[in-house]
Amino acid sequence: MLKWMTGAAVAAALAGTVPQVCAQQAPLESPLTIVVGYAPGGSSDRIARLVATRLTERVGVPVVVENKSGAGGRIAAQGMRAVSAEQNVLMLANPAVMVVAPLVYAKAGYDAQRDFKPVSLVSRYKFALAVSADSPIRDVDGLRQWLKSHPRQFSLGVPATGSLPHFFALMLGRELGDAPEVVGYRGSSPLITELIGGVLPQGIDSLDTLLPQHRSGKLRILATSGEQRPAELNDVPTFREQGLDLVADGWNAFFAPASMPQARIDRLSADIAAVMKEPAMQEAVRAVYLEPVSMDAGETARELAAYRKQWEPVVRESGFKAEQ
Repeated sequence: MLKWMTGAAVAAALAGTVPQVCAQQAPLESPLTIVVGYAPGGSSDRIARLVATRLTERVGVPVVVENKSGAGGRIAAQGMRAVSAEQNVLMLANPAVMVVAPLVYAKAGYDAQRDFKPVSLVSRYKFALAVSADSPIRDVDGLRQWLKSHPRQFSLGVPATGSLPHFFALMLGRELGDAPEVVGYRGSSPLITELIGGVLPQGIDSLDTLLPQHRSGKLRILATSGEQRPAELNDVPTFREQGLDLVADGWNAFFAPASMPQARIDRLSADIAAVMKEPAMQEAVRAVYLEPVSMDAGETARELAAYRKQWEPVVRESGFKAEQ
């Protein structure tokens, strides 16, 4: 079944199991490049490759994924400023690049609202709070009791300083009435290693990252950040169910350089939204523990505006400023 395959295997299966779709419009005049600001294998890279597999048939030209990792996705974003109107280039980005970085870096190297146009939001992901499997803490109430007996020891590990999990950790601390020490790591792998080993008492990361460790019995997820329990983890209550007014998520979306003509953006937006409605695509995205979304450019712009309204005050009030 698709849900037990790797990202590469899912993409291969997706290409072979979905009937070919003829492009409804004339083919693009040149190949389409999807730029991802992270190394291969992460959630952004996985969703980019899944979309590229199906999008090729709709646009009538090859669609290639190009990884330009570095500086938390900012290098890829900076490079998009040089893309000309004739080039077919999109960037897959998340809130860390399009919402957080412009607020915390004095010189991010790009203007997220001026230099880009939203094309299509394609997936969402939730956050989760986890402890080691050996921890006595089993739920949010247990965390409250632990905090009472361990004053000034509230440490929350996150995959990167200045990441969305970092600011979600601050939101959690505000709801609990206890400001945490946020410990930033260089990615999810070292965070999970120290969390499993008990070096770190609690950690926050995206659900798709923590879920495999939870299922293997190495970690215990205490709560998730959605309005409802995710289908993959319906035995763990949300933060809201456990008495905390805390709902948040992240996303992956395609963006075009500001130079791209609006007519081409609208065409690509419609094509990507159509791809995301395909049942096999939705199954493939859920197989990597992400929530599939189908949105056109206008819907994506409105979603992005609402997201900025939620997160920008949290980031600004934190006073956090990143080093260049």
